Amino acid sequence: MITSLLVANRGEIACRIFRTCRALGITTVAVYSDPDAGALHVREADLAVRLPGATPADTYLRGDLLVAAALAAGADAVHPGYGFLSENAPFAAAVQDAGLLWVGPPVKAIEQMASKTRAKELMAAAEVPLLAPVDPATATGADLPLLLKASAGGGGRGMRIVRELDALPAELTAARAEAESAFGDGEVFAEPYVERGRHVEVQVMADDHGTVWALGTRDCSLQRRHQKVIEEAPAPGLDEELRTRLHDAAVAAARAVGYRGAGTVEFLVSAEGRPYFLEMNTRLQVEHPVTEAVFGLDLVALQLRTAEGEPLPAPAPPAPEGHAVEARLYAEDPAHDWRPQTGLLRALDLPEEPGVRLDTGYTGGDTIGVHYDPMLAKVVAHAATRTEAVRLLARVLERARVHGPVTNRELLVRSLRHPDFVAARLDTGFYDRHLAALTPAPDEDAVRRAALAAALADAAARTSAPDAVAPARFGAWRNLPSQPQTKRYRAEPDAGEYEIAYRTTRTGPVPQGAPGIRVTEVRPDRVTLELDGVTRRFAVTVHGDQVYVDAADGSYAFTALPRFTDPATRSEPGSLLAPMPGTVVRLAEGLAPGAPVEAGQPLIWLEAMKMEHRILAPATGTLTALHAAPGLQVEVGALLAVVQDAPLAPDASPAPDAPEPPDAPHAQEEPQP
Repeated sequence: MITSLLVANRGEIACRIFRTCRALGITTVAVYSDPDAGALHVREADLAVRLPGATPADTYLRGDLLVAAALAAGADAVHPGYGFLSENAPFAAAVQDAGLLWVGPPVKAIEQMASKTRAKELMAAAEVPLLAPVDPATATGADLPLLLKASAGGGGRGMRIVRELDALPAELTAARAEAESAFGDGEVFAEPYVERGRHVEVQVMADDHGTVWALGTRDCSLQRRHQKVIEEAPAPGLDEELRTRLHDAAVAAARAVGYRGAGTVEFLVSAEGRPYFLEMNTRLQVEHPVTEAVFGLDLVALQLRTAEGEPLPAPAPPAPEGHAVEARLYAEDPAHDWRPQTGLLRALDLPEEPGVRLDTGYTGGDTIGVHYDPMLAKVVAHAATRTEAVRLLARVLERARVHGPVTNRELLVRSLRHPDFVAARLDTGFYDRHLAALTPAPDEDAVRRAALAAALADAAARTSAPDAVAPARFGAWRNLPSQPQTKRYRAEPDAGEYEIAYRTTRTGPVPQGAPGIRVTEVRPDRVTLELDGVTRRFAVTVHGDQVYVDAADGSYAFTALPRFTDPATRSEPGSLLAPMPGTVVRLAEGLAPGAPVEAGQPLIWLEAMKMEHRILAPATGTLTALHAAPGLQVEVGALLAVVQDAPLAPDASPAPDAPEPPDAPHAQEEPQP
């Protein structure tokens, strides 16, 4: 019997497992790296053990430290969560060798399935349909496009789509480096990439007594960077014959390796409806809550039960009810190459609604760091029908208060309401086709209304302040309330500046230059405006110079600017600045001051949140300064290098068809979705 459980993981999944442990009366033990010392999973655990260091390689990927932590805390079992060492057979064996109970499948099953290459060989012998593997060393143009995948793990790490044969060597190098960083194993393999395929998977649960459950299907086709964004259960639009075929194949895969516990068998379903085995994940999946909602089960509790040797509660699973949809809330900017974001998360609040579940590893006041995945939370909606579940999830996300770094929240809402998603026309190329439409330029009128609400709330706050009785004086300047007042804001991220003018009267502030808008209520935290007979309410939250405005049509973030612009120093033209905190992992071959570079050429590789990002040359010219070196940790905005434009030769002009070089250096994430 398990009495004390160490979770060899962090963040959301650790908190999720602890929740079940508390319900079952099991003592919880957390582990944490130095950046995670104050993290939510540490605060929620009964006991916690430090893993000295910051990077995954020094902490959560150190099996020896994890086993030592379990023994030191007196735990009698270890749950690996997902990611990190969750599919690492030597770690599972080390846990058992130390006399601890492993909450997962048998070591032999992990060995057979955790390596995607060996798993495919096993499934071929079991006559499960497969995509034929391709040897990268002998690949030809006829094999394109190819998909490179990490053999030792998932989550999109080490995955690349290759459409040009010349790009294959570089993409192999990048995939291996990313796989090594994420899983401690750089093995990758190649297979044909199926255009417009659907990612459909089957949840299985097995015990040591011969029972294997197939717990329905999930569709996980909406992905970015090969990582899932929106998942749902059951997978819509599958006919009964295909659904039965997938269930049977998943059960056959589990029985073929003597499986125990929770696992997921993933398939790629072509546009013609043909399924192909992708891999079996020998762990709990990120998206397991949608299955729990539909079947009314606690999969973590079943993992613990089967690990203790108990049988599943019935020969067959319960009947599914309704539909569930999950959205992953990421700290990232979809409009700028899905760039991960870091910083202080000031608020993360969702309205409480029946059928809505929040799984998160963060609360307001926590810091989003650079070392780990940028997922903040999973929001799940369960309802009687798919239409109801999708509508509920979109509305809850729209009404959420998410204050801090930029997130993908608006993208999620628009995705859930996109006609293709509503009609269940799903495939893994969804964001390739629709990203531009899903990340439109901000509505200027809506942003200006939100900025007006921020300015009016600021006026109300200053008017109600004890020291706001007399007009403020600044040297020779006198700020008279009877005169028009101005407030300047910069909309975040990079959405322009707005100057708001208003006049303070006996009845309250009156906006200037905003015809048709009537102010009906002004408080420091709430503003109500009437426009053309429509009343709009705005909730305003201020954190220093950061202002967040939440409204029915969206949420807006502003930075309050000084009245007069500060002539701050500007970056030297051609400067390559770090777009995010991270670690320089490598430089282009031969890169040194004086080296010639071409516009768009990758010069510097930066690793942040377990993904690699390329820093590209902003123009064709000469590298005049280089401040980056492998292993260097940099903060956002750090100067990495400087490229000086190549001067045009006398009487020369650019070729008429030549594309203009980018105006500013930028980072490009690998791979492009």
